[in-house]
Parts: sequence; C-alpha cells; structure tokens
Amino acid sequence: MIHVDGSQGEGGGQIVRSSLALSLVTGRPVTITRIRAGRKKPGLLKQHLTAVRAAAEISEATVDGDRLGAERLVFRPGPVRPGAYTFRIGTAGSTTLVFQTVLPALMLAEGPSHLFLEGGTHNAWAPPFDFLKTTFLPCLAMTGPRVDVVLERYGFFPAGGGRFRATVAPARSMRRLELLEATPTGDPRVRVVVARLPEAIGWRECRTITRALGWDESVAEVETVNDSSGPGNVVMIVRRFGRVTELFTGFGRRGLPAEKVAEEVVRQYRRHETAGVPVGEHLADQLLLPLALAASREKATSRFKTLSLSRHAETQIDLIPLFLDVHFEVRSEAEDVVCVRVGPGTAQSSAASD
Repeated sequence: MIHVDGSQGEGGGQIVRSSLALSLVTGRPVTITRIRAGRKKPGLLKQHLTAVRAAAEISEATVDGDRLGAERLVFRPGPVRPGAYTFRIGTAGSTTLVFQTVLPALMLAEGPSHLFLEGGTHNAWAPPFDFLKTTFLPCLAMTGPRVDVVLERYGFFPAGGGRFRATVAPARSMRRLELLEATPTGDPRVRVVVARLPEAIGWRECRTITRALGWDESVAEVETVNDSSGPGNVVMIVRRFGRVTELFTGFGRRGLPAEKVAEEVVRQYRRHETAGVPVGEHLADQLLLPLALAASREKATSRFKTLSLSRHAETQIDLIPLFLDVHFEVRSEAEDVVCVRVGPGTAQSSAASD
C-alpha cells in the first residue's frame, strides 16, 4: 500500500487524480489522506468523485471513501479493462481532468477505448478541451499512444453541460521525447469563442491582442456558440514553437472588461516568447507523468525546456517516484527557463511503500 499525503505541494485535486492514474498503471493500491487540505473547502468535490469512480470502473477497483467531502480515500485497483465508458460529472467540473485521470492506464491497455464525458469543457481552473486537442495529445502521440477527441458541445462555468468524446489507441511501447527547439514557425492564430454573448465582445478581444502584438487582424477569428447551457467566453492564442503547438488562454467573467481578458493572454504569450522555450507552463505539468511511464517501462530518457516550474509540476515531481522508479532532474538555464530531464531511477521508490 502506498501512502500519499494529499496536503503536500499544491494541496489540491491534482494529487488525487495523479495518485489514481499511477495506481491504475502500476496496479499498486494507494491510501490518500488529508485530501485537498490546501483548499478552503477540503475533501472530494463532484469532479474529483467522478474521477475516483471513473478510475474504479475501468479497473473494477475496490474503494473506501468515494463520497462527497471525503478527506481519506483507499483505492485498490484491479486489471485495467479497455472498452466503452461514459462519465458524467453533473456540474461544470472539468471533463478534461477526469479524462486525464483514466488516460494513462487506457493508453497502455490491451485494446482501444471509447469515452464519452459530460460536464465542464472550458473553465479557468483546468486545461480547456482545446489544450488537449491542440497541445497535449499531439505531444503524447510523439511518445506512442494516439488519442482522438471531438468536442460535441461547449460547457462553460458555471452552467456546465459540455460534452466531448475520445478514442484511445494504446501503444505497445512508449518512446522518449525531446523538446528543446523553440523557433516560432507559421503564423500565429487568435481564436475567441463567445457563447450566448454579443459577438462584439470577441472582436474587442481580438483587436486588443493583434494591436498589442503587432499582428494583422486577419490572424483572428471569433466563433459564436448558441447551444451551450450558459454564457461563456474563452480567448486563445495558438502558436507553434519548434515541435509544439502551444495554447495561451484567458476566460471572460462577469465584471471583467473584454480588453483585460485579452491583455492577460498577451502577457502569457510574451512571457513564453521571451523565454524562448517550446513547452509552456501547463504542458510541462501534463507531460511529466507520460514521460515518467516511458522512463519506467522502456528505460527511455526524455528532456524538454520550459518556464520556471509551477507548484503543480513540482508536486508531480514529488509524487510520481512514490509509484515509479524514475528520476527527475531540473536544471536552471536562464531567468525563467529550466530544462527538465526524466529518466530511469535507481529502485529507490520502493522505500515509499509498506
């Protein structure tokens, strides 16, 4: 049994999701205590509970503590079963985070899987669907697994009601990944979505970005959505750096001028461009687990350059070696630039279990 303190690091739901994912891929049971102790409302919320039950369903796991507000969880996985699954959160909780809980196990399973997820697809506290499709999954495909996703309906906070489906084609083995080159290629794109809101809001955001960055307005587009359960607004800059297509995102909210939303996205983009790295802050966090699987299973060593690590990424680096025999090395290369190396470990991780 592996024991995880849910208050460590960023102290939120990521520790639960990553622990479940790692338990599934290793077959090792885990006890998580002090769940989300770093949040104002500790314990499992609806989206975390959906992730727990999704992980249990694909492996016929036995679970103690799968209830709202639980601050202790015991998860004992069985064999992972590929297949067709439907996971509904019932709130605007993030479907992408539930998906990423079960994805590592399904992408290494014996056969393909087809998933349908319903809930929030675009909110400010999780990777939006576009990040999965444009940034994360293409990088994952470079390591072996191929995953196709299709958005069927936008789901913005707080209404939710979004839907997407995914097809997971597993890989027999995983390859190393090296992302060190960051030369911008191709034209940037500015993409704004407005749901049940005036289209003019989107064009104000587009103009703010193109003027600030000196881009022609032809690179911008506004998509209007009328079938979402509630209003919403997401602003995105899409740009390829080396082998990676990065996504910079901002979300509109009541009382915040459209120009302020766009200015925040401009700040994200400028930070990334100034650093001259291929991997953004959020992608760095998401890549650590699959690259650790490649290191553990195939003895493959990966490297990537990114911005200074977030608390989420630092928490992943502390958590993953409890389950996998891998070693992380983070080397500072310049101001706000680090190079991360993920390689095989030295069998020290077993000391963390009893």
